[in-house]
Amino acid sequence: MKVIIVGGVAGGASCAARLRRLDEKAEILMVERGPYVSYANCGLPYHVGGAIAQESSLLVATEQTFREVFAIDCRTRCEVVGISPKEKTVDLKNHVTGEVTTEKYDKLVLSPGAAPIRPPLPGIDLPGIFSVRTVPDARSIREWLDRGTEVRSGIGSYTGFQTVTQPKRAVVVGGGFIGLEMVENLVHRGGEKSDLAPHEVPRVEVTLIEKLSQVMPPLDPEMAHVVGRYMVKHGVRLELNDGVAGFRQAADGSLEVQTSSGKRHPADIVILAIGVRPETALAKMAGIEIGQRGGIRVDEQMRTSDPDIFAVGDAVEVRDFVTGEWALIPLAGPANRQGRIAADVIAGRDSRFRGTQGTSICKIFEGTIAQTGASEKVLVRLGDKDFEKIYLYPNSHAGYYPGAKMLAIKVLFRKSDGRLLGAQVLGEDGVAKRIDSFAMAIQMGCTIYDLEEAELSYAPPFGSAKDPVNFAGMVAANVLRGDMPLCHWDSVDHGFLLDVRSSQELAVESVPGAHNIPLPQLRARLGELPRDREIRVICRSATRAYYAARILLQNGFKAQNISGGMLSRSMLAEK
Repeated sequence: MKVIIVGGVAGGASCAARLRRLDEKAEILMVERGPYVSYANCGLPYHVGGAIAQESSLLVATEQTFREVFAIDCRTRCEVVGISPKEKTVDLKNHVTGEVTTEKYDKLVLSPGAAPIRPPLPGIDLPGIFSVRTVPDARSIREWLDRGTEVRSGIGSYTGFQTVTQPKRAVVVGGGFIGLEMVENLVHRGGEKSDLAPHEVPRVEVTLIEKLSQVMPPLDPEMAHVVGRYMVKHGVRLELNDGVAGFRQAADGSLEVQTSSGKRHPADIVILAIGVRPETALAKMAGIEIGQRGGIRVDEQMRTSDPDIFAVGDAVEVRDFVTGEWALIPLAGPANRQGRIAADVIAGRDSRFRGTQGTSICKIFEGTIAQTGASEKVLVRLGDKDFEKIYLYPNSHAGYYPGAKMLAIKVLFRKSDGRLLGAQVLGEDGVAKRIDSFAMAIQMGCTIYDLEEAELSYAPPFGSAKDPVNFAGMVAANVLRGDMPLCHWDSVDHGFLLDVRSSQELAVESVPGAHNIPLPQLRARLGELPRDREIRVICRSATRAYYAARILLQNGFKAQNISGGMLSRSMLAEK
């Protein structure tokens, strides 16, 4: 059996290595049009910023590795220029020699990935405007940022005066994962030593332009606004609700980014992080089906509409694990799993891809942004009304142990049966541990009652006896059991607001029209409260409000806890 795998990196390379482990006799040919067959493209922003100092650290496996360890015919700088499914052949062009050869296959695996979106805007091909997809991309960005040093300056580097001054102003277009990671790493270059510049690199002033009303589109808006505030706090200039209209080069060689609103942002370097689009040219060449989202349509075994052609990675459409909708989710973890599954199926095993729930995490300065499963806005878009949400703000670990940081957590679950649907977690400590717990719970079909009972590791430096994941389950279970009737800030207009915080807290922030009774005084002052109206109870984070609601409910009042208290109100205030 001969298997040709087109494209390396996560999906193709994992497929090739797995297939060899399963079938020692298979003839495997892997081709990659770029110079590197397997590299860590998720690490590119950190190489630009200097956290990953050596380019070689990004190279996971080389041609030599695949040939010597796995006995795989691996060819880089080799591109597929023709596919004939009827003849079961592919035409390969060697970009070094220019030679075109034809190879037959029994099974073909497409792993072409997704290309950065580069819209046909005026001036988009000017020097100094970069995308971030490959190792050479990162190398070019680093060289551009390091221009103007005693090593790189002069008429021989780039084009004349454009190399004299090091970039001090950067504009990043797009507020997704790559955009935020590039923002952080561009900021971090200030005061750092670069490979090409032995002296300090000037601080880079960074502007992020995002066409949407929020950064990090997978997040719900209120969570994303917390991220936006955090970025501004770290000196990033944030321009939301404004798309890029074009680029212009100034007389001194610098750039000017023009936006739809008419604003003009000066820049010495521009990073395009608008998003990615599945590379489907090979699929169309082979005549296989393209899905409604624009990706290659595959089944659970990664087969395309041609049973002898498989597809994996960022180019494919898969089912969303939670909603069942077709989705494009370009993440390395799913791509690796898809590559393994394709190899299993080719080797005769009955492996199946469960779908993806979009579990993701992103570092931004000292903070971490993470999410898994369905967001509220996706559920609303789908017309799903059988869900509830909670907000909670626990410490990342035991409060008495130094370094505990507050987490902001949003959890979505079914009202009918408590099944966990999604979670979003923000914070500066302990985020990864919690999002992975939520992700595994979703994968296993767990309910919020399972979260209550989950036995998670605890020691004061790492967590609490009642972990935030347990805490989320307990809060959600209280809601479904009726122990804590819940409402949200968008429905409090017609209720009686009871604020159970202290007078000192009210001096800092208050809600107009709210009646204040500090929690310790509540039992003695129940006579001040109406029995014919719904009482909506608030405090800072909703914990004391829960205590107050339990007192009220057991004394014959109608009461609801406003989820997340004043902390969630501060998030929603910017929507």
